[in-house]
Amino acid sequence: MVLVKCLNKKNKDLGKFIEEYIINRKNISIIILILDIRHDPTSDDKLMYDFLLNNNLPFFIVANKADKIAKTKIGTFIENIKNFLNIPDNIPIIPFSSENKIYVEDIYNVLFSD
Repeated sequence: MVLVKCLNKKNKDLGKFIEEYIINRKNISIIILILDIRHDPTSDDKLMYDFLLNNNLPFFIVANKADKIAKTKIGTFIENIKNFLNIPDNIPIIPFSSENKIYVEDIYNVLFSD
């Protein structure tokens, strides 16, 4: 149990549930890992990213709260996440704002591309 080993005691049950659910569900077509664009990924974010990557699970990353930073800085913040987690170019990182509904089409394009 990769996720469970690294989580604190309070979150172990949740980590076990998430890990078992993701591994045992055969009909998951893609997983969306949501990160806060304004901050470096947390240890839990890194743990989940590594788990998805090491288990060859299909996923992409949504960098939420993009409305909280200047549009001219979004690329810099995306690069920071990419460098922090050592994300390869083939894994999309899509900025997003649920509040302003910006970049929604980019997410649809990843979800519904062939």
